[in-house]
Amino acid sequence: MRRIKCRILALLLAGMLIALVSACSVNVKKEQDGQDKQVDIQSPLGGIHVSKEANGADVGLPVYPGARVRPKDAGDGDKSANVNISGFGFGLKVVAIQYESDDPPAKLISFYRDQLKKYGRVLECHTSHLDLDTDVKEHDETSHALTCGRSSGSNIELKVGTKENQHIVAVEPEGKGSSFSLVYVRTHGKDAEI
Repeated sequence: MRRIKCRILALLLAGMLIALVSACSVNVKKEQDGQDKQVDIQSPLGGIHVSKEANGADVGLPVYPGARVRPKDAGDGDKSANVNISGFGFGLKVVAIQYESDDPPAKLISFYRDQLKKYGRVLECHTSHLDLDTDVKEHDETSHALTCGRSSGSNIELKVGTKENQHIVAVEPEGKGSSFSLVYVRTHGKDAEI
């Protein structure tokens, strides 16, 4: 009798899995060279949207005048991404674009400090790499404020918002000009404060 119950349970689970997988839809758009440009997956459990196309409006910030999207390098991947994952009370949206400019970092920092003010108090951090501040610290689980962390370096990050809803501009010197990234991160779930 116990074996029959286990087999019935296994068959029910397999049937549910097949039903969920068959209810899943996948839509892939390709670039001219055959590479995936956009992938959308929908299922009863949630959805995933991944696209190589992103712009300043997706980040909520204008593009610095005269800036251009960084070209794709041989060792690097794409210079923009728009990712949206959602399901059962949780969601994550990340939009990131890398640009380059002939202007020095100070000009970009001044421009974006003014642009970010509409989202709240702007935090200036000195870093050696992009720091997405999404973890609530163990000693203060109620804090949703962004921090600079402990890193230091020659790159500057301007951050505004909360850990669940943040805009970041990361600027680094490159030759006589600058390279910079515009990033928007939004999470929501049972513990998020939006």
